[in-house]
Parts: sequence; C-alpha cells; structure tokens
Amino acid sequence: MFVNDSMLNVTVFAHNLSRNFGSHTAVRRVDLELKRGEILGLLGPNGAGKSTTMQMLTGNLAPTSGSVQICGVDLLKNPRKAKCYIGYLPENPPLYKELTVDEYLQFAARLHNVDLSRINSAMTEAKQRCGIGDIGKRLISALSKGYQQRVGIAQAIIHQPEVIILDEPSVGLDPNQIREVRALIRELGKSCSVILSTHILPEVESVCDRVQIMHQGVMVFGAVLAELKQQGLSLEQIFEQFTLKNAHTGNS
Repeated sequence: MFVNDSMLNVTVFAHNLSRNFGSHTAVRRVDLELKRGEILGLLGPNGAGKSTTMQMLTGNLAPTSGSVQICGVDLLKNPRKAKCYIGYLPENPPLYKELTVDEYLQFAARLHNVDLSRINSAMTEAKQRCGIGDIGKRLISALSKGYQQRVGIAQAIIHQPEVIILDEPSVGLDPNQIREVRALIRELGKSCSVILSTHILPEVESVCDRVQIMHQGVMVFGAVLAELKQQGLSLEQIFEQFTLKNAHTGNS
C-alpha cells in the first residue's frame, strides 16, 4: 500500500468509528487524526461520547464499525503491536493503592514489556517527568488526589509511548493541582502526541494545539486554536453553538 509523507507524520488515524450499545448509538462515524508532537483537545459536554471514543482508540472497547491505526499499525488486526505505541490514563486511574509508587510503576513497566535492564531507569525518568521523584516509597493510598493523578500519568508514559491518551486528567483536582497537571501535559506534548479528553474549555485553551468538539456521539467541529484566536473567535461561543443547536434532535 502506498503511504505518502503526510501519513508518516500521523500517529493516530480513526475513520468512520462507531459504537452501539443495543439500540443506542454512543459514537457515530467519528473521524480523528493526530499528528506527531500535537496536543489535541477532545471537547464535549458530559455524555457526548468522549470516553467511549477514548476506549476505542486505546483498544479497550471494540468499535461496532470503523478502523483505527496507531503509528500505521491497524489496532483491530494487530492490537498488541498497536498498543505498544499507546500510553493511556482513563478517567478513573488504574491504581493499586495498597502498593507503593515504586512497586506500582515497576508493575506497570513489566505490563508494558519494558526490558528488565531498563525498568529502574524508566521508572526514574517517568517519576522525574511527573514530579514524583521523591515519593517512590510512599503508599499510593496515602497520596493526595493530585499526586495520584501524577502516578497515573507516570504509568502511561513509563514505556515511552508515541501517543498519550488522557481522559479527564484534571477531574476532582484543586486549582493548584490542575495548574500542575496542565503544565505536565504541555511538557509531554514536546516529545509525544497527546489526546486530551475533557469538558473544560480553559483546559483545552491552556494546553492544546487543536480542538475537536463532540456532541451526542458526533464530531461537530474541529479547528486549530491559534487560527481561532487570529480570527477573534471565542471557543466558548463555538462550544455553545455546536452543543446547544442540536440539543433536541433526539440523538442523546
């Protein structure tokens, strides 16, 4: 198959992605593309289909139809290889709170098939990047919500993935913790591709290069944030326009 140069720069490519739960269509014919070094904000109200889309992009939920490629690898045909490129933080971080931070990250590294000779250095690097370098011996259950979120991000990056997918990473955090997590996401975006799912507009404006808006399972808008600013357009007004105008179409 011919692959052009532009496709080589794409880390996530989803086409016509749909998911039904019985008679309910949670996600309908979604197209999504993520380029290397880009932070994409997937924005939408609660129930828009963001988490379902994230679960399909990470291989945790099979789509009813459509396709996903991760760094050129078909996620449905070769899931183990495709998942090697992905780091994932779901909305509820998969933490084992009875473990220490080091014990948990060592476990995560082994799950991600990090070479045994590299596990200690991988743990050290992930902890440094996430600002948790000095709490390795502490129980996860004793950490604040903000630090637990950092541990969750550390497990997502410990194998140095090319794609990081974060589902509502600042939910439940206080303003200082939110600021710290956003700074971390911007830092990750310098070396990885990032998809950030949220319903918080300032979060997208603060850290993302591009935005796509979901509503009632459908992608209804997409734009480069810098271009919106140049045109003097308000993301808040755009969000209201595209998530309120279809509120009574029966697609919920």
